[in-house]
Amino acid sequence: MLCIVGAAREHHSEEDSDTACFFLKRTCTLIHMAAYSVLILLFWAHAIHGMKTSKPNVLLFVADDLGIGDIGCFGNSTIRTPNIDRLASEGVKLTHHLSAAALCTPSRAAFMTGRYPVRSGMTGHGGYAVLLFSAAAGGLPPNETTFPKIVREQGYTTGLIGKWHLGINCESRNDFCHHPLNHGFDYYYGLPLTLVNDCQESKPTEIQMSFKKDLWFYAQLFYVALATIVACRLLNILPVPWIIIILFAICGNAFFMYWFTAHYFYQRWNCIIMRNYEVIEQPMNLEKNAFSVVKEAKAFIRRNRDGPFLLVVSFLHVHTPLFTTKEFRGKSKHKLYGDNIEEMDWMLGEIINVIDQEGLVNNTVTYFTSDHGAYLEGMETSYDLTGYNGIYRGGKGMGGLEGGIRVPGIFRWPGVLPAKTMVDQPTSLMDVFTTVITLTGGKVPQDRIIDGKDLMPLMQGLGPHKHHEFMFHYCMEHLHAARWHDLSSDTVWKVHYISPKFSPEGSGMCRATKLCSCSGNDVIYHVPPLLFNLMSDPSEKYPISQETAPYSQVLQKIQLAVAEHNMTLSQVPQQLYGSNNRWLPSLQVCCGVFPFCSCNKEDNM
Repeated sequence: MLCIVGAAREHHSEEDSDTACFFLKRTCTLIHMAAYSVLILLFWAHAIHGMKTSKPNVLLFVADDLGIGDIGCFGNSTIRTPNIDRLASEGVKLTHHLSAAALCTPSRAAFMTGRYPVRSGMTGHGGYAVLLFSAAAGGLPPNETTFPKIVREQGYTTGLIGKWHLGINCESRNDFCHHPLNHGFDYYYGLPLTLVNDCQESKPTEIQMSFKKDLWFYAQLFYVALATIVACRLLNILPVPWIIIILFAICGNAFFMYWFTAHYFYQRWNCIIMRNYEVIEQPMNLEKNAFSVVKEAKAFIRRNRDGPFLLVVSFLHVHTPLFTTKEFRGKSKHKLYGDNIEEMDWMLGEIINVIDQEGLVNNTVTYFTSDHGAYLEGMETSYDLTGYNGIYRGGKGMGGLEGGIRVPGIFRWPGVLPAKTMVDQPTSLMDVFTTVITLTGGKVPQDRIIDGKDLMPLMQGLGPHKHHEFMFHYCMEHLHAARWHDLSSDTVWKVHYISPKFSPEGSGMCRATKLCSCSGNDVIYHVPPLLFNLMSDPSEKYPISQETAPYSQVLQKIQLAVAEHNMTLSQVPQQLYGSNNRWLPSLQVCCGVFPFCSCNKEDNM
């Protein structure tokens, strides 16, 4: 530019030269301003793009019935879980992580809502502790706010792959009021109910076992009563109108036919796979389930690689009947149970590898847990079906016993969460609700009580954080235990009001093939309550003596907290009681001709 100005001065008059310089300088200034403007626009475009992609992806893994002692990073040395162990080595391990219930449906309701299941009517009652049928009217109420609902409002694509167990329909077979897509998920593939022995024909029945016994008993009573009434009428001993006798016979037979049908077709109607609102396998093909879950999860991640996305992978493993594909059968040291865990670990590894391949590791928060502790009783004795809850007493379905609610918890977020870190403060599956909403930019609902806390400050070790001072442990609607984290002494105290009776006594298990009761004659009511110091006695073997000072002081503190907690509870519709947890033909999802529902749409494509 200076050369051009010099040349202009040599060939023009001074006036012309000054004019030329003026325009040249102005041109230079405009060029510089344009260049700066382009740079600024590029900077802001990059910044805006960065803002759009800075929200982390969220990948949540939830195992089914997995014991805290079943995986390597929590102390198991005989079952191979390298992929889960890798997450722990690259992230934060929560060693005092707790489910809100020792059974599937209430625990998963609390996980999705960040609230104790008693607040949403998902606690169960009178033997109906979980949803028993896909065609039951009960389920996670539509007015509950789940974390996928809020996350989706932040621009996330949300998906659930695997087990749901929180209901499908309310009033008709296609209202889908409890369905995952009505609770914030954009995509769903999986089993809407739960895996049971009845889903595998070669295994002894789990659902029909008690049904056959009860049906035969009540059928005998009914037909003896009917025969007696007819005989009395014929002998003119009991002058009952024949129309009454006929109606009694019709109603009784209809009831037993309903009961028989609901259980006879159990596998066909409940062991199904849905894609969004459509039934695509009825009954489901267990042989391909593990590979289908992996395939679906990989496809979801790749479809949404540009993010942000939220994906919940809810394994069917390690729920009975522990179906394991041939590639993993007989490969572990713990028979079918160990095989099933090692297959699940492989599934997790395959999904994590896609995160690596797509370059999403540093922008993905990954979490792993189990919905509750391992099932100790098992469904049969011909092979090893029992899990391991480590040093903790009790297991699945055992109310407030530590083995039923202490679960593995792992968070990984490279560059944000410190690797190879352990957190021993009490945390909860309910905390995932608040944590996920906060880190994705959402706002925690203010119109209801939320029991979950944001775990990020605690896991990052950054200053003050909200903690669980008190936690409450239910068995169905009954409060069995409560714990207090006394920060002044960093001690965790736990009070037991009710605990199950073991059979035989001292076995650590309830009656074979049956879950523990929550009330009645099959539990022990502790009057006065039992008190344990979990820091020195995590196995809950040695109750604190009632004669010592800590007993009365701690008990008084916890009793006050329980009273305050009870004041926060309100009456809500009970989702798992009575008719809400019975099979209703009008709600049965069906692929094909009812009642012989059958299809395999994936293989026919």
